[in-house]
Amino acid sequence: MNAHLRIDGETLVFPIIGHPIGQVKSPASLSQIMAERGYNGMVVPVHVLPQDLDGWLQHAAAVQNCRGIVVTVPHKVASMQICSRVTARAQTSGAVNILLRDETGWVGDATDGQGFMDGVNAQNFDVAGKPALLVGGGGAGSAIAYEILARGASELALHDIDAGRRDGLIARLNAIFPGRVRVGSDDPRGFALVANATPLGMRETDPLPVQVDLLEPGQFVADVVTRPAVPPLMAAARAKGCGTMPGSAMFEAQAVLLAELLMGVRKAALD
Repeated sequence: MNAHLRIDGETLVFPIIGHPIGQVKSPASLSQIMAERGYNGMVVPVHVLPQDLDGWLQHAAAVQNCRGIVVTVPHKVASMQICSRVTARAQTSGAVNILLRDETGWVGDATDGQGFMDGVNAQNFDVAGKPALLVGGGGAGSAIAYEILARGASELALHDIDAGRRDGLIARLNAIFPGRVRVGSDDPRGFALVANATPLGMRETDPLPVQVDLLEPGQFVADVVTRPAVPPLMAAARAKGCGTMPGSAMFEAQAVLLAELLMGVRKAALD
């Protein structure tokens, strides 16, 4: 990486903020993408406590060579409040994971869903015209739900153990995609895409998010879990003959997307 990295007075700096921050792996991968493309920029981890977030964001706005910020937990919801504009997917999920500077201030976007579905597409599965089941309606799940529908799924069934959160997300999604979202369950039968947006599978003692014995060959199963490398849901789906996308593939697709947004290669989709 150092052979390609350029640091000088014209380097653009893109902080990734969180609390804690030591666990993030993306600064190196995002900076590497920029370096490989000849872009004079770098992503650096910044540890910001929740009580200091507002003040830090105000100071960041004064840094002229900071044109974007990557946001991770627990700042995704709070960072949305300082945005001058947000994308529809961010509005639906109620959180942002990237801030991009424009003439109006900070523009907020939520790219988890795009990264997830880009990873799915890379495995040669297209959800357009097909029914999908999504387990998990949190921040990432909300963005993934939006993107599944935006890419043309015929219907989306949403399952979440928090009924209030589930029903609120269904209402928000149906306001944008009328009549295409309903309550789901852990029964995956009848769905072309089965997606897990919960952390279930990170621990050996976790239950599986769906009834894997009901999976059938030809279904595509996707997961946000990155560790272990082959989460239990992926192992069970592969044993059933399903196509799969583990969380690591989402991470890789998300890295390219975030880097391209920071570099200005892609623009936030403001409707």
